[in-house]
Amino acid sequence: MCGRFTLTVSHQELLARYSVTEVTNFYHYPRYNIAPMQMVPAIVNDGRQNRIGLLRWGLIPSWAKDERIAAQTINAKAETLLEKASFKHLLYKKRCVIPADSFYEWKNASGKRLPMRIMMKDDGIFSMAGLYDTWVNSANGQMLHTFTIITIKPNQLVAEFHDRMPVILNKQEEGKWLAREKSTVEEVLALLKPYPAEEMKAYPVSSVVGNVRNDIPECIKPLQGHT
Repeated sequence: MCGRFTLTVSHQELLARYSVTEVTNFYHYPRYNIAPMQMVPAIVNDGRQNRIGLLRWGLIPSWAKDERIAAQTINAKAETLLEKASFKHLLYKKRCVIPADSFYEWKNASGKRLPMRIMMKDDGIFSMAGLYDTWVNSANGQMLHTFTIITIKPNQLVAEFHDRMPVILNKQEEGKWLAREKSTVEEVLALLKPYPAEEMKAYPVSSVVGNVRNDIPECIKPLQGHT
């Protein structure tokens, strides 16, 4: 499962990382505790270039009767994407990547749950594979753009904390994932695998991250005595 993550970089760093040149009604500020049902930066490709915008975390399929399903679809298992009505059609045309620079999982330590920040060894931005859809509220006609993060069985590092991890794409893979007209379903399914553990690291952080209202730098500070 992936239920919390961070994107602590500046607006300019984010745009540069994904070669985004055209931006409309969007500005990113550092986020330290992103949670489901919040608006999150996402990257799509329109066939010519990468574009960035905000999607709400928790996918609502276009055919859903109401938006309550979103709480159940913050993640999608890679192994069963083609079996689930909520996801199988999106895999063909509605793929996105969700930028992050870490995600959180909780470790059982002496009977307590210890939050761990998991990230790249170089502290850099990485891309989580996602699917998105647009739902229209039949009551008022409002459109809502939402997404889910795809998960996979964990690598050796993440397995210490949880039995799932987000699918993380390297730069070459993210291009294939976003290229809707050029990549086949077979090709994109092959990208859904655990990220190499040797390229990642983890450290314990404060329990303040447990409260979604705490979107503050203290969330990512190592616990005293840890680096």
